[in-house]
Amino acid sequence: MAKVLVPLADGCEELEAVTIIDLLRRAGIEVVAAGLKPGIVQASRGVQLVPDVTLDIALQDDYDMVVLPGGMPGAAHLKEDARILDLLKKMAAAGKYTAAICAAPMVLAEAGVLEGKQATSYPGFLDALPGVTVSAAAVVQDGMVLTSRGPGTAMDFALALVEALSGTEKRQQVEAALVRP
Repeated sequence: MAKVLVPLADGCEELEAVTIIDLLRRAGIEVVAAGLKPGIVQASRGVQLVPDVTLDIALQDDYDMVVLPGGMPGAAHLKEDARILDLLKKMAAAGKYTAAICAAPMVLAEAGVLEGKQATSYPGFLDALPGVTVSAAAVVQDGMVLTSRGPGTAMDFALALVEALSGTEKRQQVEAALVRP
């Protein structure tokens, strides 16, 4: 079974964080939601999220994928955290998946993961970066890097993550149970 780390920072976009965690778990993928610091994470719209563990504890394990929820200032907190940047570099060097949505692709860029890649983000967060081909697509996968636009694309993004880790059939099973149009 695949194992995914979802770091949670104060100010993250709750719709994105919960959708990612929920859909991956529906697919039978092990998800570890890790707070950057101990305690409850206050999301951008005031929703309180309870991480499974702290990031320091989570970093004792290995993962097949790291997924960064967006939202501000959550994505900025991720970008300022040396542990996150180091993890992203290690994941990319090991040929493992890195993924981010909304404002969080800027964290992938900061870690050097987007160099020479096509990516998408919330409008304006990747526009001025050299070495990144910016797309307006809802979800972009370029090799082992997946990115998405924002809260409105969170379900499509989470389903793409399921497909990347568990295949098209599992994605279709999860999607069918959601009764999407």
